Amino acid sequence: MVTSPHASTRIQGVEVDTLLKWKASFDNNSKTLLSSWNIGNNPCTWEGITCDDESKSISKINLTNIGLKGMLQNLNFSSLSKIHTLVLRNNLFYGVVPQNIGVMFNLNTLDLSTNELSGPIPTTIGNLTKLKTLSLFSNDLTGNIPTEMNKLTNLETLQLAYNNFIGPLPHNICSGGKLIKLSASNNQFTGPIPGSLKNCSSLVRVRLQQNNLTDNLADSFGVYPNLDYMELSDNNFYGHLSPNWGKCKNLTSLKISNNNLTGSIPPELAEATKLHILDLSSNQITGKIPMELGNLSSLIQLSISGNSLSGEVPVQISSLQELITLELSTNNLSGSIPKQLGRLPMLLDLNLSQNKFEGSIPNEIGQLNVIQNLDLSMNFLDGTIPTMLEQLKYLETLNLSHNNLSGVIPFSYGEMLSLTVVDISYNQLEGTIPSIPAFEKAPIEALSNNKGLCGNASGIELCSTSNENSHKTNKNLVVILPVILGTVLLILFVYGLSYVLCRTKEYKAEEDTQIENLFTIWSFDGRMVYENIIDATEEFDNKHLIGVGGHGSVYKAVLSTGQVIAVKKLHSLQNEEMSNLKAFASEIQTLTEIRHRNIVKLYGYCSHRLHSLLVYEFLEKGSVDNILKDDEKATMFDWNKRVNVIKDVANALCYMHHDCSPSIVHRDLSSKNVILDLEYVAHVSDFGTAMFLNPDSSNWTSFVGTYGYAAPELAYTMKVNEKCDVYSFGVLTLEILFGKHPGDIVSTLLQSSGIYQTIEAMSLNDKLDQRLPRPRNAIGKEVESIIRIACHCLIESPHSRPSMEQVCKEIVMSKSSSNI
Repeated sequence: MVTSPHASTRIQGVEVDTLLKWKASFDNNSKTLLSSWNIGNNPCTWEGITCDDESKSISKINLTNIGLKGMLQNLNFSSLSKIHTLVLRNNLFYGVVPQNIGVMFNLNTLDLSTNELSGPIPTTIGNLTKLKTLSLFSNDLTGNIPTEMNKLTNLETLQLAYNNFIGPLPHNICSGGKLIKLSASNNQFTGPIPGSLKNCSSLVRVRLQQNNLTDNLADSFGVYPNLDYMELSDNNFYGHLSPNWGKCKNLTSLKISNNNLTGSIPPELAEATKLHILDLSSNQITGKIPMELGNLSSLIQLSISGNSLSGEVPVQISSLQELITLELSTNNLSGSIPKQLGRLPMLLDLNLSQNKFEGSIPNEIGQLNVIQNLDLSMNFLDGTIPTMLEQLKYLETLNLSHNNLSGVIPFSYGEMLSLTVVDISYNQLEGTIPSIPAFEKAPIEALSNNKGLCGNASGIELCSTSNENSHKTNKNLVVILPVILGTVLLILFVYGLSYVLCRTKEYKAEEDTQIENLFTIWSFDGRMVYENIIDATEEFDNKHLIGVGGHGSVYKAVLSTGQVIAVKKLHSLQNEEMSNLKAFASEIQTLTEIRHRNIVKLYGYCSHRLHSLLVYEFLEKGSVDNILKDDEKATMFDWNKRVNVIKDVANALCYMHHDCSPSIVHRDLSSKNVILDLEYVAHVSDFGTAMFLNPDSSNWTSFVGTYGYAAPELAYTMKVNEKCDVYSFGVLTLEILFGKHPGDIVSTLLQSSGIYQTIEAMSLNDKLDQRLPRPRNAIGKEVESIIRIACHCLIESPHSRPSMEQVCKEIVMSKSSSNI
């Protein structure tokens, strides 16, 4: 096929007339969007039109993501019978799919996904026997799948997800043996797995979750040499797991949670050595955890909670060095917690709750350096809480409730600044609780039913100090103070001498000196980590580049230990570029003091004469910006996930503004520096422009930020406060909900005199990301409320914008009101 600028003289007039009549039926905004569609222009240059010189016809129509609103009934398909590709994805087309679409016999691609189409699939779809791709996901289509679809034996991709289909899946869905991708999730399909799928060796990705399918999984599926992804969760499947899954050598994800599976986990499953995710949770699986699972060296998520598994946890699980999530809760597992679990260097989430574990908590759990969530509740654990857990500097939630733990909470837990949620209720603990917010602000339910806890928390008694202890303290001070003072004086003397000697040699060694400072949670030598980063990134080769920011470039690095990190290499610092150096120091100072689950974690930094590096945790999903720009990823980024990300960002900003002292202003918040992990939890990153706000400071500085997100007042004043972030948050929130930057909407709001009237007049709900089905019920009401909150953040006057604390409260209230 060749597109020619001169083809217009040969393009059949009936095709041109057909398209112009179709355009005439659109709403006014859509007509404007297709302004190139006019008789004065070459039809081959029209928006979305491709011509074929040989056939002298229009061969392809692709109007993806334009925002068109109209009906397919108004398109005369019979005049376009030579078209081989019709893509109308991500628009606002409504009405039914007409029967006369069946005259387009040459179609090999039909994509009508993410619109507002309703009604059934026409029976004439069976006439399109050349179809390789049929994509109808994210509409309001209903009814049964017509049996005529069984004639589509050339199908490679079939996408039916996010509709309201009922009845069975097409029986001969893979009778041609060519089907590669099948997506039919989030419908109301019933009945068994189509028989033609069992021997469909071409399958690569299958998504059938969230339906009412019922079948015996023991013999419904076969062996698929190319299969990469299989999700069958939230159905009514029964029977036992087939050993055949282990023969799918390219399988990376197997998700069959929330079904009615019985029997045991077949050891043969461990033969699928490329598995990254294995989720069998919420079934009725019995027996022991096979030790062979320890051979799944690429596994990052093992979720088998909510079953009836028994026996001990095999120590071979400690061989899963890539494991990030280990979910074994709500089973009948017994014995002691294996100390070998402390050898999982990547583990972020460990949940062993609601089992029958006994004995003490292993000290080795304190070696899980990057763990964020630890739940050992509802077991039969005894002994004391290990002091070694103090080393978990990035732990955010800790649940040890409903056990038989005794003794005191180690005093050193007061240094666990990342900890935000604790529950130690229903134990035999006593003594003083640590003086950190996680304990002192915990609800009484999280501390209750212990032997005798005390401290500065509501619902428990204050600790009393006896005179005897006071006297002992005074005596100790008399002995210790002289020693301390002498030591301090000695240190000051040595420091002063060293400083004089270093200053003397400074200029002689300037060219050869390498400044290497490393702050890290790992117990690695600084030089070794630096060299490891250089090797892992192949001296910062662009193939490892994952992002570029205002202060530097970000690379993905896999260290020799297997740890995956994100390395931000700051732009080269010349001797005279002291401002950049100060920004670097500011970022370090800020991040090393921040401990919050929604703020990206700093593992370390290195200042070297060749490179200045920041080492962060690597978050697998990437930035919100990248997700929204990728149609497939954006459709997975559903409304619940988007709302939760908005809440996460709000919580991070609220923490920076109201819980840090002095307050911290981000100043460069955008979709590029909101990074998501595997569970779509948001982490705010890139503090290259953050600054501390002293109460008596005027906070005048040079403009730094991302245009389109920066508050309007920064165009005429450089006075910065928290309300700049509030404005950026408003822009970001609308971008997340609309799927693209809301530039025109922001401009309208800034120019309006009445915010409430403007919001109503603009019908902002119609601007929601069309790649997702329109949010309904409770989530729909919550989205609507959050849009209004975001618009209030965009008020031109900074003094009239809410604080982030107010924003967080309003978002919580929007959730409550949506459930009424």
